[in-house]
Amino acid sequence: MKPRKPIESLILDLRGQKVILDADLAELYGVPTKVFNQACKRNRQRFPEDFAFQITAKEFAGLRSQLMVANSSQIAMSSLQVAEDGSSVPNWSQFVTSSKKHRGAAYRPWAFTEHGALMAANLLRSDPAVEMSVFVIRAFVRIREQITANAAVLKRLAEIDKTLLEHDSALRDVYRKLLPLLQPSPEPPRRPIGFNRDKE
Repeated sequence: MKPRKPIESLILDLRGQKVILDADLAELYGVPTKVFNQACKRNRQRFPEDFAFQITAKEFAGLRSQLMVANSSQIAMSSLQVAEDGSSVPNWSQFVTSSKKHRGAAYRPWAFTEHGALMAANLLRSDPAVEMSVFVIRAFVRIREQITANAAVLKRLAEIDKTLLEHDSALRDVYRKLLPLLQPSPEPPRRPIGFNRDKE
């Protein structure tokens, strides 16, 4: 079984960590969000802060506004995506922006890090959850590799920029030193032409 949509698109950056929201994880693991959250709540000691955390109202509002902006260019699209097998797949961003309707205004989602997502799959103990957790972890790993690769590229670009600046400075120095040599030499004084009475 493969995921119906790219898992990387579900992974967000919150509090400097890559996370996936409870509703998305529940959908991937094939259980209702309520059941998923109840299982996690019963085993809260397995989810320290670096595994899972409930997002604040401010973070939730920020997510909703980001998603509204991102979706404004896709207003004509349906709020449901159609999977390859023809079934409809709820669009995560539509879920978040309309979560007041689905979850209640006071509810704030839980965010799960890579380790929290794996722990949740182990809690559920269902074959689909275990199978899908492999895809989830691979998505986190791919994102981490992309970040590392981007950091390496940025570091190399900074080194090239520094080298170019150094070369630019050195070339300016050479130019300043060569400039007097490139100027035409002054003409020697000319001998006056004609009869000069002063010399007699």
